[in-house]
Amino acid sequence: MPVVIACFKWVVDEAYIRRGAGGALDFSSVDYKIGEYDRNAIEEAVRLRDAGGGGSVIGVTVGAPESAKGVKDALSRGMDRAIFVSDASFRDLEPSQTAAILAEVIRTHIPQYDLVACGEGSSDLYAQQVGPRLAELLGIPCVCFVQKLSLEGGRLRAERRVEDGVEVVEAPLPALVTVLPDINTPRIPGVKDTLMAGKKPVTTVKREELTGTFGGVLKTAAMTASSLERTGEKLAADAAGIARFVDSLRKSGVIR
Repeated sequence: MPVVIACFKWVVDEAYIRRGAGGALDFSSVDYKIGEYDRNAIEEAVRLRDAGGGGSVIGVTVGAPESAKGVKDALSRGMDRAIFVSDASFRDLEPSQTAAILAEVIRTHIPQYDLVACGEGSSDLYAQQVGPRLAELLGIPCVCFVQKLSLEGGRLRAERRVEDGVEVVEAPLPALVTVLPDINTPRIPGVKDTLMAGKKPVTTVKREELTGTFGGVLKTAAMTASSLERTGEKLAADAAGIARFVDSLRKSGVIR
C-alpha cells in the first residue's frame, strides 16, 4: 500500500490576466488555481494509491497564507491529508528555496514514503527545477517527463518522453517523478468532494519552525504582453487578383 506525496502550487489563473496600458499585464482582477501540471501530479498520486489497494496520498505545498484555498481544492481531488508551509514572504521564492523547504518538511513530517509526484513545471515560472532539486536533497532517484507510471515490487516503472521517442526506465523506491500533462485527465471535484475536503486533516508549518533561513528573493522588474501583428489583403477571385497574389509572393521572397 503506497504512501505517495503530491507537491503542488497555488498560482495565478492566466485566464483573468488582462492587457493594460502600454502592453503591461494587469493582475488587478486575477483569481488563483492549482497549477495545471500539478493537477496531473495529484491525480496520478491518487490513481497509484487506489491501484495499490490502499495507502495514502499526502499533499505538500509552500506559499503565502492566501494559498489555504488551494489546499482545500487539492484535498477535494482525492488526497487524504495535506501539509501547508505558510508565510507571507513565500510569495516570491525561487526554485531552489522551494525545493529546500519541501525537503525539510518531508524529512520532518513524512519519514516513510514510497513516491513523490511533481508536475512537469509550475504554471507560473515553469522553471522545471523544483522536482529534480527536491530529489537531490532527499537523496532519491528522479525520473522526469513521465507519461506512464506503475509501482511494482518496491520499484517504479515509467515511460518518459525524450527527444527521439519514449524511454522505459525502472528505479527503486522511494523515488521522485515529474509527470507530463498527458499522463492522465485530472478529475473535477463534485460538491461531495468539496464538503469532505473540509474535514480532512491539514498540518500548517510556519516559517519559524523551519531550520533554514528562507525569504522571497525573486523580483519582477516588468511584464508586458506579447503582440502579434498581421497584415492582410483581400484579393478578387479573378485573373487580376491571382496575378496580384503571385506578385506579392514574389516581392516577399516566398517564390521566385
